[in-house]
Amino acid sequence: MKGLRDVIGRVRGWRRHWHERSKLERIDLYTRLTLCSITWFFAVSWGLLPLGETLDEGPVAMALGAAFLAANLAQSVLSNRNLTPAFDDYRGTEPFPPARLRLPVALQVLMTGLLVALAAVGGVKDEGLVLLVLDLPVAFLIPYVLIVPVRMFLLHATVFSATVLGLLAAVGVPGGLLFGAFVSLAVVVLLVLVSARPSVWSLSVMWQAEEARDMQARLAVAEERLRFGRDMHDVLGRNLSVIALKSELAVELAQRGNPAAMDQMVEVQRIARASQQEVRDVVRGYREADLPTELMGARGVLQAAGITCTVEGADGPAGIGAPAAVQAALGWVVRETATNVLRHGDPRHCWIRLARRRDAVVLEVENDGAGASRPLGGADDGGGGSGLAGLRVRLGALGGSLTAGPAGDDLFRVTATVPLTAPRPDPNGQLAPSPEPPATPSALPEER
Repeated sequence: MKGLRDVIGRVRGWRRHWHERSKLERIDLYTRLTLCSITWFFAVSWGLLPLGETLDEGPVAMALGAAFLAANLAQSVLSNRNLTPAFDDYRGTEPFPPARLRLPVALQVLMTGLLVALAAVGGVKDEGLVLLVLDLPVAFLIPYVLIVPVRMFLLHATVFSATVLGLLAAVGVPGGLLFGAFVSLAVVVLLVLVSARPSVWSLSVMWQAEEARDMQARLAVAEERLRFGRDMHDVLGRNLSVIALKSELAVELAQRGNPAAMDQMVEVQRIARASQQEVRDVVRGYREADLPTELMGARGVLQAAGITCTVEGADGPAGIGAPAAVQAALGWVVRETATNVLRHGDPRHCWIRLARRRDAVVLEVENDGAGASRPLGGADDGGGGSGLAGLRVRLGALGGSLTAGPAGDDLFRVTATVPLTAPRPDPNGQLAPSPEPPATPSALPEER
């Protein structure tokens, strides 16, 4: 019973790790596993079944068949181990170590010699020999096709095929089987070329696109920092220059005993206070989240990621009709939850709903594809991540609340509630109640 629980635990762990991977990481893993499985498919099918004939052909044929099978399995293991370095070499991230090819080349030579010996002693005949020839180069070629240019790959494959056919002809293999062996080698070379290399090329392009998106995001952050720096320079540069000049003038007037020095220092004080207020305005505008802008940005980002995003109620009294402080708070919720939808689970649809309920505005963000993943911020157990925890603090300062957790099978929902009378900062930095917006003829009925 304990062993069964351990197995179930491992399966759940694998499933959790799978859901925690991004879509691109899943495609990467799927591609690698597919190429590795091709090697083993050939090894245990066309590389193993024909060797059954050796059981009836005497001890020499059996020994040669067993040796060929062992070398084939060892080559398959090495092929799987060399696949990741071959991926890295193809993508240009790290060159393939040439020393890793020495043992696969030696095994390939050994397998070729064993196959020719089997044909010489009559250990395999007819279709069995053709199948062994088909399996012979697969394990070696899959990583090799990724680390050499196509022309070199085709040249080496041609030389190898000619060598194999020449050796088989030398030991007396008839012409019909030689033609079958030639077709088998041509098919397997083309199969490896059109399956492994295009798959890795597509994967490399997707990784480059992902890196480009990351770079674009970093550039956007850098551009925003530059914009903020320019705003701060525009605000402070002129005022600080005036303060410096007036301070020097005040010092000279004070040294001469001129009472006008006091007036100059009063002017310096006024400019300093005005600069302080201007800096506060710049920072406040920099940090403020605009609800319509955040809704538009969330929809664009989610749709760009292949997630269908539906926004409801943004044009009603719960959206544009809400006080500025309420809209700013909900804008932060939209920004954080959109980030969570992208980072967790495997969503296909996301719904953003704004509604006015009595004296409060309610924002719901719901997405499918939650599965076994752990969303950022977690459920409402108080142990969530810093993202949703920070939103709870921000909404709590306005008298609002935020809940997050599963909302059914494969669904996750975040609900933010902010009262319409949420306090807002006045020009002196104190909190003051925000008046409720006046009713308009086009206002929608309140949701009860």
